[in-house]
Amino acid sequence: MQNPAQPYPGAQPWQSGPPDTGPRPEDLAQDAAAALGVTKVYGSGPTQVVALNGVDVQFRRGSFTAIMGPSGSGKSTLMHCLAGLDRITSGRVLLAGKELSTLPDKALTRVRRDEVGFIFQSFNLLPTLTARQNILLPLDLAGASPDPALFDQLTQGLGIADRLDHRPSELSGGQQQRVACARAMIAKPSVVFADEPTGALDFKSGTALLEYLRHCATDLHQTIIMVTHDARAASYSDRALMLLDGRIVDDIDSPTAETVGAAMANLEA
Repeated sequence: MQNPAQPYPGAQPWQSGPPDTGPRPEDLAQDAAAALGVTKVYGSGPTQVVALNGVDVQFRRGSFTAIMGPSGSGKSTLMHCLAGLDRITSGRVLLAGKELSTLPDKALTRVRRDEVGFIFQSFNLLPTLTARQNILLPLDLAGASPDPALFDQLTQGLGIADRLDHRPSELSGGQQQRVACARAMIAKPSVVFADEPTGALDFKSGTALLEYLRHCATDLHQTIIMVTHDARAASYSDRALMLLDGRIVDDIDSPTAETVGAAMANLEA
């Protein structure tokens, strides 16, 4: 486990060290997303909360990363900042080669639409639309045409090809989450963000979804960043980041349920 850096003289409480040149541009070109010295502060004065404290992390294209930590550790804030849903206080966020921290709101909205896919714990399907219509919704909003081969690949691979004309109320929780997964990937985003994607699923449905996400990273070279509290879910990833008090305190390659569980126990000790 890494020890947080000591603040340098004259630093704000959330600043962990002096500015440096950071990663080389050629290194960043290999990344789907990156946070460079990112700090996120909510509020001011006595109510100020430092949600992220000088976070530096890069996500390679085609990688599957789990973000973990106790409640309030900053994992959801990090995901929201990486996805352009939340503005950072200081530092840099890059997504698909674009620096989000300098983009005006309209340009940031376009980046989210074109480069980001989301899978939510609560599915977030529109109840009046069929599964097919829900999947194609991101393309409809962007005025883009679907790729029939990709549509078939996603719906067949997720086992929902025979449920496409059903509305969400006619689908099981597992089927709804698989529809949400297809919707997140139909526009070929640079990064798919998954927020506790198995939290509302039973063991079998959760396993099926995790296996498909693993397949997408390995075989389709899709970049996936997943927030989870589940050590077993994290074991499907290439890498597990551990957050505590807004800092990355551990970075586990090829995580297993056992190594992740032990790391979480250390954080909560």
